[in-house]
Amino acid sequence: MNLRDLQYLVAVAELRHFGKAAERCHVSQPTLSMQIRKLEDYLGVEIFERTGRRVMVTTAGEQIVERALVLLRDYEELQLTAKRLKDPSAGQYRLGAFPTLAPYLLPRIVPAIHAAYPRLRMLLVEEKTELLLGRLRRGQLDLALLALPVIGEDLEWCALFDEPFHLAVSEHHPLASRGSVCGADLDAHPLLLLDEGHCLREQALEFCKLNAVEESREFRATSLATLMQMVSTDLGITLVPAMATHDAPRSLRFIPFKEPVPHRSIGLVWRRGAGQRRFFESLADVIREQRAAL
Repeated sequence: MNLRDLQYLVAVAELRHFGKAAERCHVSQPTLSMQIRKLEDYLGVEIFERTGRRVMVTTAGEQIVERALVLLRDYEELQLTAKRLKDPSAGQYRLGAFPTLAPYLLPRIVPAIHAAYPRLRMLLVEEKTELLLGRLRRGQLDLALLALPVIGEDLEWCALFDEPFHLAVSEHHPLASRGSVCGADLDAHPLLLLDEGHCLREQALEFCKLNAVEESREFRATSLATLMQMVSTDLGITLVPAMATHDAPRSLRFIPFKEPVPHRSIGLVWRRGAGQRRFFESLADVIREQRAAL
């Protein structure tokens, strides 16, 4: 049994077809079928059910395929680690960011990172915070841009910047002409928030708790863009990170808060002991410089 056999195995399991799996692996179908059969004989387990043209993974086979995926992922991680140790700035890194940050920050910082490290390849992932943390801990991500603080002794992070929130209202809202607002000004105005799982929701709820502001129960948005569109139709008000105000609908008005200003702290997070701490800190410096220039 070798890595190539595992690659054949995973390809058949994913495609449910020996011919298509052979094409993906750049071998003939008889060769792939023979290697799969040898692997089943070696393990003493029937991995696939072959019924005419249909290929099904057996119950026992599902466990074998799952372990094969882990081994292949570990092998890929081993190769990436070796490449990074030779030259961290020439490796491939997987960077995650949550949805209320990614579309506003990544287009601004990624060109700066590529300019500073031309041989660096950055793969970008956008997910909710909990999913990013899970991927980071499982080794499926190398870095993540997250709201601080991050809980867990298995993770390290460095702070990048604080971003203030503005109050978003429609151009016809009674607060639209205000130069600034405080928490008390929001009383009796329905506050629209994102759905469960968004860290921006948790941050807004913390503001609500501190200022006795009530959340609207009539609507929850799945994205910040949808949330702002709903506010623009005068269905309520919401809190919006400063970066998101630049490309917002023209019918919205963004009002700064008086002190203490609600905000979120953004940091770059990685697994403790990842081995590239100095390089990650240099990436953080690039992000800070680009953010300061905005």
